[in-house]
Amino acid sequence: MKHDSVRVMCLILMACIATASGFTDEPAHSFETIILETFDHNDQSRYDWKVEGSKFITKTGSVTYPRMAYANEYPSSLFPSKDGKDANGNTLNSLGINGAFDRNGYNWIDVYPVLIADDPSIGKQAGDVAEIPIRGRTSSISLWVWGANLDYFVDVYVKDYQGIVYPLKLGDINYTGWRKLTVIVPTNIPQSHKSAPYHRPIRLIKFRIWTKPREQVNDFYVYFDQLTALTDVYELIYDGSTVENSAKRTDIWDGDDNGGSGQ
Repeated sequence: MKHDSVRVMCLILMACIATASGFTDEPAHSFETIILETFDHNDQSRYDWKVEGSKFITKTGSVTYPRMAYANEYPSSLFPSKDGKDANGNTLNSLGINGAFDRNGYNWIDVYPVLIADDPSIGKQAGDVAEIPIRGRTSSISLWVWGANLDYFVDVYVKDYQGIVYPLKLGDINYTGWRKLTVIVPTNIPQSHKSAPYHRPIRLIKFRIWTKPREQVNDFYVYFDQLTALTDVYELIYDGSTVENSAKRTDIWDGDDNGGSGQ
């Protein structure tokens, strides 16, 4: 019994030393909420947004559906501003979508980002379809959505580092006014690799607004605001970890000093 008590005390002491020293089996984390898009459409905006409807989208002589506009409207619980501007005097906007279909059913409207300006780092030009990178390992994605009490729902599409696209249900919008919708990113979507670079972040591709067969679709409005992600941005630091950085790799392997001679 005496030996068992001594053994237990030693194990407790070792655990305390390991915890105090930071040498534990528990993975380190550093969670941050990152703003991916404000939809304010100002000088700091990197993305513009486009809309596209499915087969039975309404076509008229004077109006082309779906329509999109930046509206000076926003959730007051998120922004208490009374004059429609933020603390820096910038106009607060949301992204408005106006849709109409000729038939009831599972119709959809895609809402996707395009680049506002040329981006030589990824070889794309202004107007090209964009994929919004999310730094770190994403735990959840959130979006404020204004609903008109119609039985619709919204999906968000993300792409992993292997190019596989996943639709995730953000939530139903059968309510009135603004609500923050959140979807947990499933653990089966890979965001890391066993070899360096260990982080393999996901990218946001688009949103899709779905209508349901029993709901009216002749004329409706949906608004988006404040797209965010909760991510784990902890990075393992080791001697030589800077080589993982994509910009560093580009500098090494695509620079003038590398002629690709294999020598």
